[in-house]
Amino acid sequence: MIWTQVVDQIGPAPEGVRFLHVFDRGGDQFELYCRMAGHNTGWVARACQLTRKIHAPDRQRMAMSDYLAGLPVAGTYTLNLPANQKQMARTAEMEVRFGPLTIPRPQHISPWVKQSGIEEITMWVVETREINPPPGVKAARWVLLCSEEVADFQAAWEALEHYEKRWLIEEFHKALKSGCRLEERQYETAKRLEAVTGVLSVVAVRLVQLKMLARNEPQRPAEQVVPRKWIHMLRSLRKRPPKTLGAVRDFYRELAKLGGFLGRKSDGEPGWMTLWHGFEKLHLCLRGADAYARKCG
Repeated sequence: MIWTQVVDQIGPAPEGVRFLHVFDRGGDQFELYCRMAGHNTGWVARACQLTRKIHAPDRQRMAMSDYLAGLPVAGTYTLNLPANQKQMARTAEMEVRFGPLTIPRPQHISPWVKQSGIEEITMWVVETREINPPPGVKAARWVLLCSEEVADFQAAWEALEHYEKRWLIEEFHKALKSGCRLEERQYETAKRLEAVTGVLSVVAVRLVQLKMLARNEPQRPAEQVVPRKWIHMLRSLRKRPPKTLGAVRDFYRELAKLGGFLGRKSDGEPGWMTLWHGFEKLHLCLRGADAYARKCG
């Protein structure tokens, strides 16, 4: 219900623009597809029920999993999978399939869908599946439902890239809610909450950029990412100043340590809470230094 309300609030895109909504499995809803189609907006949603009945292009009714099994391989690519609690990091060889399908209206629907008169929705499905996973490891697999036409491997690749953006969107929301603690702000009016949301959204973007650069370009000079005075202030605040603070990853980790991150070998990478606490302390000290310089010369 929340997602359908949000889709209605966003509405259609301006002229010359195409909105594309990206969802995880929770967005695989017939009513949601109907509402987005009504607003002329697109979608990429991870399929939730692979056993659901669909109509193939020849109108044959079958389970989606059976339809996917009969699609030809359109191409392959390699994917670096990070480690987690169940498996080690690895490079996976992935194969891609795609094809059109039609999803009929489910049996249990809302009054809105009944009134809309929509009986079915035609879209495209893209599947990427790991080839020959390591023994004892579950093969990586994603099945995406797309509104945009997928006529070749390049279009399928673009659909996968759209879905990959969901991770970035989630990181931004974590930075905004867990890091910047937006939901803990006790403002009494919507206008004031909207104002602080705007300011903290900019901060959250900066923190996400810092985290991504620390992961993807760890040796990039920190001075290319943050102001030089941030680096000098962070060095002076550390009880044991690091030997080097020139790389962006060094700055990122030391900033988190200022917020309580211990940085032990078993600790992994900093979380949003420690990163935000470090960022907040750093800027409080920067504001104090600026005030002192203005007052004392």
